[in-house]
Amino acid sequence: MAIPEFLRELRASIGQKLVFLPGVSAVVLDDRRRVLLVRRSDNGQWTIVGGIPEPGEQPAQAVVREVYEETAVRAVPERVISVFAEEPTVYPHGDQVQFMTISFRCRAVGGEARVNDDESIDVGWFGLNELPPLGDGCLTRIRMALGDEPTWFDKPVG
Repeated sequence: MAIPEFLRELRASIGQKLVFLPGVSAVVLDDRRRVLLVRRSDNGQWTIVGGIPEPGEQPAQAVVREVYEETAVRAVPERVISVFAEEPTVYPHGDQVQFMTISFRCRAVGGEARVNDDESIDVGWFGLNELPPLGDGCLTRIRMALGDEPTWFDKPVG
């Protein structure tokens, strides 16, 4: 996945040590209640859109930017569905990271879904009965986005 310049500079100083970073993710729904998903170029798995805010960028602005950068879809955040610390991750090249992720339910308001950067190999809208295999975290966030549950401030349980 693309590494933001500020993180590239930080990594030059600290190497591959664990870095705690903000993250955002989006469950984007269209007017037919289909879910926008991306198929990652690094591992081939389908997932909701996510990314890292730039320094000084507000989380809602970051999620709108990430959705557009990855899918060419214009989205509007409607509500926060969860805030929690992910489990630490070690990338294949050795970098360690742990994200504090703010997940949003977003409404699509324009654009046409397509691969819009090198982070994805496919992008598509999926009906709830047509979802490709997804991780538990994605499925939980989709369920939360579709419901009226209050914002979850702990790690969602599948």
